[in-house]
Amino acid sequence: MTTLPALLSEYGESHQNPTNKLVHWVCVPLIMFSILGLLWSIPVPDALRQISPWLNWGTLVMGLAIVYYLRLSVRLSIGMLFVWLLMAGALRLVDAGAVLPLWAMCLIVFVLAWVGQFWGHKVEGKKPSFLKDLQFLLIGPLWLLHFVYRRLGWQY
Repeated sequence: MTTLPALLSEYGESHQNPTNKLVHWVCVPLIMFSILGLLWSIPVPDALRQISPWLNWGTLVMGLAIVYYLRLSVRLSIGMLFVWLLMAGALRLVDAGAVLPLWAMCLIVFVLAWVGQFWGHKVEGKKPSFLKDLQFLLIGPLWLLHFVYRRLGWQY
């Protein structure tokens, strides 16, 4: 398995332009949020819903991603878990007071955020990393989080 520093470095190669970086700071979290919301919207069997209202396809995917992140960095995986808990809480709030169904709102956000991402890469002049390797779809959020950790002086 490739090490975290190597993955972050390779991801960073196509994210040097300040405009593209800013676009990623906005769009990557929006894409994460929208994917979780879309998955959250897929019905689960009543037996699972009775166990916990938080048990759904979104939280299942979050759990699987955390397992992947744990293999790369325990400290960053804890940070991602915190981010996802915030997003899960926000999804519950949005779902409770939404004008549109949650899936529809998340689909709109998903499409617009990806348009932003591709525009950022057009400005950068480099293709998105995930076109080379799909695991970079999971590395993007860690790439942002590692900057937060650095800023706070935390090891990862």
